[in-house]
Amino acid sequence: MDERKILIHNATIVNEGESYLGYVVVDGEFIAAVGRGEPDQSLFDGAEAIDAKQHLLLPGVIDTHVHFRDPGLTHKADMESESRAAVAGGVTSFIDMPNTKPATVTVAALEEKLRHASEVSAANYGFFIGAANDNLDQLKAVDYTRCAGVKLFMGSSTGGMLVDSTDMMERIMAEVPALMAVHAEDEELLRANRKAVVERYGEELEMEFHPVIRNHAVCYSASRKAVETARKMNHRLHILHISTADELTLLEPGSPEGKLITAETCPQYLAFSDEQYPMLGARIKCNPAIKRPADREALRNAVNNGLIDTIATDHAPHLLEEKRGTALTAVSGMPLIQFSLTLMLQMAEEGMFEIPVIVEKMCHNPAIIYDIDRRGFIRPGYYADLVLVDNDCEPYTITDAWALSKCGWTPLSGLTVSNKVEMTLVNGQPAYRFGVLFSRNGGKELRFNR
Repeated sequence: MDERKILIHNATIVNEGESYLGYVVVDGEFIAAVGRGEPDQSLFDGAEAIDAKQHLLLPGVIDTHVHFRDPGLTHKADMESESRAAVAGGVTSFIDMPNTKPATVTVAALEEKLRHASEVSAANYGFFIGAANDNLDQLKAVDYTRCAGVKLFMGSSTGGMLVDSTDMMERIMAEVPALMAVHAEDEELLRANRKAVVERYGEELEMEFHPVIRNHAVCYSASRKAVETARKMNHRLHILHISTADELTLLEPGSPEGKLITAETCPQYLAFSDEQYPMLGARIKCNPAIKRPADREALRNAVNNGLIDTIATDHAPHLLEEKRGTALTAVSGMPLIQFSLTLMLQMAEEGMFEIPVIVEKMCHNPAIIYDIDRRGFIRPGYYADLVLVDNDCEPYTITDAWALSKCGWTPLSGLTVSNKVEMTLVNGQPAYRFGVLFSRNGGKELRFNR
């Protein structure tokens, strides 16, 4: 690897709750120095100097919830295409979910994903292993310094990973020393809702019925069960993609350090509401469903007051042809990783969030919650995962043509924004700069300090 020295100066550094004009020295893979004001002239010697023009310099985003569809579903996404979309959006590390084909429910499948990512990923990579009703021995055999944790689906999923038994959840928590991340939807309630809606309205349902079937009770019931079980077992739990105000009553504010229960929401739940279904249809169909404006407002407040700990995308690409259909037949999920930071910064521009809060939820807290080694902060000795953003550029409108995800579209098509990722460094190397992708496989395996 090229052990180049880079000096990024005249940058508005946003890190650990502060925002200040300063500089960062990158030496090889690592951050060598961070300072305020102008750097000493000696730091320019032998370095590639980059004048940041007072643009934002942030830690690289760590997206801890993605579905890159590799292996088995690579007609719509793969590790190479989605990791390139990631770095173009300022995401320097990702953690991929296990519902691929075959599902990542064995140590061998996990190791194969790690091997494949080492060959093709432009971003740093980590993976979950999936819980099933019959793979406890595999979960116990995992080296959790190389695995983010156990993903458990309490609602419908692919690959036979539905675990809806509290007894099984308790057994996994008792015997597996790893963080458990849950997709919390109550399968029994979900099926009952679907049956009742179809009996009354038929099967040709408009998209507005999606949050009726996957309603507040479906989410709250499962999240409550997961929280009660984790507290009973004294086991670390991370609730994924919180979508309702109801679920927030299960959470506590404050720093994620020391919390037994932490929680994630996603940009789509902060940006959209069910009022957009008639206009955007299946483009914003995801599980859990996007719900009411009141839920969106409550989630925004929860990000700001510390009830919500992380923001991740649940990036889940599908071809547009697969998104056609009814509330019952159109597939759920959307690609978002390339524009997640852009969307959040635009919401900051509109006064919904402070930029240091966005950095906390998208960079710092993911590293804390998953115990990721030397990432998520701008600190000497940490890996040089950095993103430079022009947060006052000429306004432009995102279109499907911008999308680098293999599926070729974005739910944000038509959104006008005034910020743009200029450069992304992954392990000290430029992965993306001024619209050009450089690295095909510059990512490294994430390590977890356990």
